[in-house]
Amino acid sequence: MAEPVPTFVSHLECSATGAAYPADTVQGLSDAGKPLLVRYDLPALGAAVTRADVAAAPDPGFWRYAPLLPVRKAANRLSLGEVTTPLVPLPRRGAKLLVKDEGRLPTGSFKARGLALGVSMAKELGLEHLAMPTNGNAGAAMAAYAARGGLRATVFCPADTPEINVREIALQGAETYRVDGLIHDCGKLVGAGKAEQGWFDLSTLKEPYRIEGKKTMGIELVEQLGWRLPEAIFYPTGGGTGLIGMWKAFRELRELGWLSGPLPRMVAVQAAGCAPIVRAWENGETHAPLWENAHTVAAGIRVPVAVGDFMILDAVRESGGWAEAVDDAEILAERDRIASEDGLLLCPEGAATFAAWRRAVAAGRLAHDAEAVLFNCATGLKYPMPDLARPWPAGDGTAGG
Repeated sequence: MAEPVPTFVSHLECSATGAAYPADTVQGLSDAGKPLLVRYDLPALGAAVTRADVAAAPDPGFWRYAPLLPVRKAANRLSLGEVTTPLVPLPRRGAKLLVKDEGRLPTGSFKARGLALGVSMAKELGLEHLAMPTNGNAGAAMAAYAARGGLRATVFCPADTPEINVREIALQGAETYRVDGLIHDCGKLVGAGKAEQGWFDLSTLKEPYRIEGKKTMGIELVEQLGWRLPEAIFYPTGGGTGLIGMWKAFRELRELGWLSGPLPRMVAVQAAGCAPIVRAWENGETHAPLWENAHTVAAGIRVPVAVGDFMILDAVRESGGWAEAVDDAEILAERDRIASEDGLLLCPEGAATFAAWRRAVAAGRLAHDAEAVLFNCATGLKYPMPDLARPWPAGDGTAGG
């Protein structure tokens, strides 16, 4: 098989100390216990590839950014038919308000990006058995891409993970377990089983490559907007891989000279029942301690403690952004409003970003007509919905009863 333009990975780097680690070897956390980041020879990349080359690539999905990604062999780039996710305007809400609808991706969520890269690199590095904790969508994506690549997958879900997610994970071939606890409890089981079971821990930020997959959200957004960025990005934040990945992408694109104009204000959106990043941001802290008794209807952002907390907070502060928590009643009300009045069914996490945008406009933090992008991280069809239908006939058999 003919190879496309190669990737330009130079090394891996500890996100806390800057220590260098070799690429093309199996790596987890750094010696300091912090996430590793993929670094590229950007001058060489810029000399070999232009943004016009990327725009002209035949692949409609994120694999057209292969030169900016770490998977070296085309045969290892696992695909399930990824697409460029649309920017859907909400003109009744804001003149320049856009929703990037990640629910159009395989397995119905943005987790497809990170797990496609994570599983593809696992295949390239010769790993055979992957494991992870999940609140639902990440486990579904790992199961799907592992099945595609011929790898084994084991997934641990909190007992109250949405049932459709649990069944989806299991149906796609992963050994699937329900755990009496939250996602960090599931993560402890994954970590404890590594030596005994021989699996590789693909947990959020405990390996270097899921960030690179989520980075493609940022590259794709820049390309869609004509190689520039909006004034603000509202991102539903649990483990924060996507926020970290996008901020990394923007800085890389700027160094390449592919990105014009200012960088956006990054807004980390959390649920009031699980808001460790918001609390840390408000208190001026660099780390976010464990949030006790975490609870929210937005399962995807119910992450009581994040390995990459300091990177999330750094990105928010460097960008001039902020962190916002919204309660469950507000999340569900906004989901219902957008669905019934705008025809777009957001997931609860996506609805949280709209609620945060409304708050920002009301508080004067952001102009109503400022260009802003909300990330809807999954299709709303994967979440419970209220039964609003009425029986027919009603009374005398005429419309309305």
